[in-house]
Amino acid sequence: MLSIGLTGNVLQAFGFTSWLPTMSWWLLIPPWLVLYLSPTRAVIAAAGARVLRGRLRPGDYPRGGVRHLRLWAADRFVAAIGLGALTGTPLAAWYARMLGCKVGKGVDLRALPPTTGLAEFGDGSCVDPEADIAGWWIDGGTLRVGKVSIGAGASLGARATLLPGAQVGDGGEVLAGSTVTEGTHVPSGECWGGSPAQPQPSRASWHTPHPKRSRAWSLAYTLTPGLRGILLAVAAAPALSVEVALPGQNGLALSQLLWLPPLVLLGMVSEALLIALAVRLVGRWLSPGTYPVGSPPAWAAWLTHDLMGLARGALFPLYASLFTPVWLQILGARIGRSVEASTVITLPKLLQVDDRAFLADDVLAAPYQAHGGWVRLGHSRVGDMAFVGNSGIVGPDRTVGDRALIGVLSDTPTEVPEGSSWLGRPAMELRRVAEHHDPARTFAPASSLRMARISVELCRVVPMLLSGLLQLALVYAMLIVWDLAGSGWAILAGGFLMCAGGVVAGVITTAAKWILMGRFVAARHPLWSAFVWRNELWDVFVEMLAGPWLVQPAMGTPVLNWWLRSMGARIGRGVWCETHWFPEPDLIKVADGAVINRGCVLQTHLFHDRVMRLEPVVLGRESVLGPRSIVLPGSVVGEAASVGAGSLVMAAERVPGHGRWQGTPITRVG
Repeated sequence: MLSIGLTGNVLQAFGFTSWLPTMSWWLLIPPWLVLYLSPTRAVIAAAGARVLRGRLRPGDYPRGGVRHLRLWAADRFVAAIGLGALTGTPLAAWYARMLGCKVGKGVDLRALPPTTGLAEFGDGSCVDPEADIAGWWIDGGTLRVGKVSIGAGASLGARATLLPGAQVGDGGEVLAGSTVTEGTHVPSGECWGGSPAQPQPSRASWHTPHPKRSRAWSLAYTLTPGLRGILLAVAAAPALSVEVALPGQNGLALSQLLWLPPLVLLGMVSEALLIALAVRLVGRWLSPGTYPVGSPPAWAAWLTHDLMGLARGALFPLYASLFTPVWLQILGARIGRSVEASTVITLPKLLQVDDRAFLADDVLAAPYQAHGGWVRLGHSRVGDMAFVGNSGIVGPDRTVGDRALIGVLSDTPTEVPEGSSWLGRPAMELRRVAEHHDPARTFAPASSLRMARISVELCRVVPMLLSGLLQLALVYAMLIVWDLAGSGWAILAGGFLMCAGGVVAGVITTAAKWILMGRFVAARHPLWSAFVWRNELWDVFVEMLAGPWLVQPAMGTPVLNWWLRSMGARIGRGVWCETHWFPEPDLIKVADGAVINRGCVLQTHLFHDRVMRLEPVVLGRESVLGPRSIVLPGSVVGEAASVGAGSLVMAAERVPGHGRWQGTPITRVG
């Protein structure tokens, strides 16, 4: 309602007439300052989290008990407010203190601190993007909560995980993607990596003196999220201006529905162009080397990573398509011919991908590394016909040789010879014989197949249109309540309307699944086939419609389980599920009482050699998948088996029941 009133007032101030209502500026400005500015949003999030979670101490609590429900509510509250823009700014450390964390001087938090408030960050410590420092997870019927500690001058790499009770000593370094298990202590000054993390030779000779970030650079980092907000507002302005200028009673007119497709496309193109312009401009400062955090290259790397994450969410239809390599080229990457790329996150200026390479879902390529107040940048190269699997990491100064393979949830080692295959964290070389398939369906399709794929991928605009239509319907409904009962009732009705919108989005996504795909069965499909293209189209429905409208608010609730069942997944009673990454739901069976923690993927397909292989995945009764674990096709996790955080269950693997497993790939522990 605040956005509606504010837009109406702004248009009226500039002499435009529209169907949007207006309000007194005195009623709009104060709540705008409270709800839209990062500092006030942080205060609201911290205060709400502390009230909801209560006084929480380290320990074990019953799953589904009062402590668990209060912590879950606090996490959902913070997620709904959306504080991602704080990460990497001095405000992140300030927010951590408000949650109850102990934060030293010069702390650089590029991931959000734990809602529990049970964390300690020493002077000059650093946490890289997408690191998991939540400090809690669900282990069977138990909620495990503990303190996480990162010592002075220590660093936690991108996508690394600290489980409850984990500690990193002063000056210690945890490499990207690693998992520090419960109660593990990384000694001071040591470099650890892998899953589970173990001592490693340091892969970087950092500058030892910790540089001080000047006040000017601290201010620059603090103000940058505001500039990003202005960029998004400018991108939305052309489409919004046309939309509100259209005639209609309360805006509810057929002309507006007819204008919706071009307006959605206009908004998408505007946002893509502005993001590309921003990435190219700041990319001028990116070059290999080691720089203080308070320097143009370090700031540019942080901002570019943030913009790439924004693009992957807002412009999701551009990814995992024929346009993805073109998009990466526009952003500044060097991309060869016939490259396939999915939802890759990268610093484009520093990435080179040669002909016919394949980058799967959630690949992290050419990222920056931060440690002790310094940021390291380096080129990354993926060779001709090379393959990087889901959630693989190609770090700075790494080269994947021609026809080489980096497996799922794996790191790229220092040397990757041509034709070699690597798996794990740390990576180990594997024997693998590449399969040969019809080139006309894998690497060298005919022009007719290219045109057919383009025609299917153009349909990706449909879920974006439906999302836009759902937003318009929500606005119109609130305006009707506003006209009939006043703005106060409209605000109260907003929550119920959002819930209704979530149900509608879920129903549409489920309908799209059954219309486009029917029932999934175990099979093989080459990349250049209608099955694969339709599957990617349905995935856009999931990410653009169900994801923001239904999945995120319903995470960890029975509502999410009901929706997954509607798409064909067999979900038993009492299942705790914190993920929607069920690529082919009909091939997934989750038995009674199983636990799937945050960030897990039940991967029912693999894409090696450009052939999509589909096989089922089964989780036994009361089995557990720890945070950020991946289960590959054809695998079965036995009854009451517990797979730890950051672990990989290999394809066709049978995990015996009643045991504890950890690692990439897993081995028995404890």
